[in-house]
Amino acid sequence: MLTKKDLEIKTLGPCKIDSPLGTLVTERRPSYHNVDESDRVLFDDTASVLAARGLPVEELPAFEPAGARRRIFFDPSKTRAGIVTCGGLCPGLNDVIRALVLELSYHYGIKKIYGFCNGFQGFIAKYKRATLDLTPDFVSGLSEHGGTILGTSRGQQDPSEMVDCLERLGINVLFVIGGDGTLRGALRIAEEVAARGSKIAVVGIPKTIDNDIMYIDQSFGFQTAFSVASESIRSGHVEAQASPNGVGLIKLMGRHSGFIACYASLAKCDANFVLIPEVPFQLEGESGLLNMLRARIERRGHAVIVVAEGAGQDLMQQTQRLTDASGNVRLGDIGLFLKREIEQYFDRIGMELNLKYIDPSYAIRSVPANPYDSVYCIRLSHNAVHAAMSGRTEMVVGRWHGRFVHIPMATAIRERNRVDPDGDLWMSVLESTGQPRDFK
Repeated sequence: MLTKKDLEIKTLGPCKIDSPLGTLVTERRPSYHNVDESDRVLFDDTASVLAARGLPVEELPAFEPAGARRRIFFDPSKTRAGIVTCGGLCPGLNDVIRALVLELSYHYGIKKIYGFCNGFQGFIAKYKRATLDLTPDFVSGLSEHGGTILGTSRGQQDPSEMVDCLERLGINVLFVIGGDGTLRGALRIAEEVAARGSKIAVVGIPKTIDNDIMYIDQSFGFQTAFSVASESIRSGHVEAQASPNGVGLIKLMGRHSGFIACYASLAKCDANFVLIPEVPFQLEGESGLLNMLRARIERRGHAVIVVAEGAGQDLMQQTQRLTDASGNVRLGDIGLFLKREIEQYFDRIGMELNLKYIDPSYAIRSVPANPYDSVYCIRLSHNAVHAAMSGRTEMVVGRWHGRFVHIPMATAIRERNRVDPDGDLWMSVLESTGQPRDFK
């Protein structure tokens, strides 16, 4: 259970400089939608949990609210910024870059913003990656395009070399856009900065298409991802209906968390079976997936199966567990595995089958953000700039119960956000599909 200490934000020192935002900050009137910088956003939102803690209000775990401060730590006229994107592609990366540059330039007057190319490799001399000069003109129209103008890469680099690079360029604030592995790298950068006694703020903007970062309501790009993914489910349903005993099998992203599979399935309501990493399933037996699928086809003549890429890993024979450059275990291909198992099963029972397999993963990752995610990216970016300029460090920005907050990096990455099999989201999936609670 989180404590008050788990949510404390580190700062580089007292803020002594008046904010350039001036009256935009000081003339705001208190309201339900305006949380003052001296206030806190409670972690718990149910009476039962608050009562169980038995603590006075000032001791309850609470987030520091995000937003512009009246006074800041860095002198904008002497501040240089850096931006880097890491890990896999995700809708909204270019929106975040653009919003950071515009906020730094127009509202804080920052004259020099470096864009490091190809992730953390961009800091390391041996890779010879370019460094871009990011200006408002350079990022104009960037949000219309998918991907990231800075490029990306996976894998960690030596934090000492990365901080050497920051010091050589005179960078005071660094914005790191990436998932849990990237944020672990950012935390090591911040720790190296602290060990040297340097004054460099390191602020993260969580990027995970799987929505698996803890303590944020939703990651940017997630809504775009499940919206596009839902179209693949619709295509699978059309294909399944068009042929005798048709089956549409759609594999979606979700290494450890099945949020995209759940939300995409709810968006179209065409899925009959949704398989996610959080809920183990069996193939064989009376209550196994194969028998349930056969019964569905006999009853309705077609079926649609949606499977997250991390589901059913225990069913596949893997002699060795290889890892990628970021240290993530390489998953077995559950989509192709299920395709083969289903085809063999129907062949054994002598029943006709017309199965269409769809894997839209890379097409989803590369699309531009939808309007909702574009707005969300802008708001996250604004709050990241406010935090960095006020000397906050080793933290990420996110939204908790609808309010933008600061979250310590170490807390954000210490566990993974996953679909709760006892929660209301999974209950909605079960109601929508009609599938059993489990296949056992």
